[in-house]
Amino acid sequence: MPLTIAQSGVQSIIHEIHGRDETKRFLESLGFVVGSNVTVVSEMGGNMIVNVKDTRVAISKSMANRIMVA
Repeated sequence: MPLTIAQSGVQSIIHEIHGRDETKRFLESLGFVVGSNVTVVSEMGGNMIVNVKDTRVAISKSMANRIMVA
């Protein structure tokens, strides 16, 4: 399921990242790599705040839709 559907406060594991190579590289530079843990902190104004690798990151919902978690 995409990260946008994940419940707030529940830790998930990244299984796949969709998109162009440059999009994948951008997300990897922020810490979104396959096998790492990610937790949704909150959603506001069409953006999401997530914890990844002990860092809070704000990403758009369109970017979050490209991150598949379980």
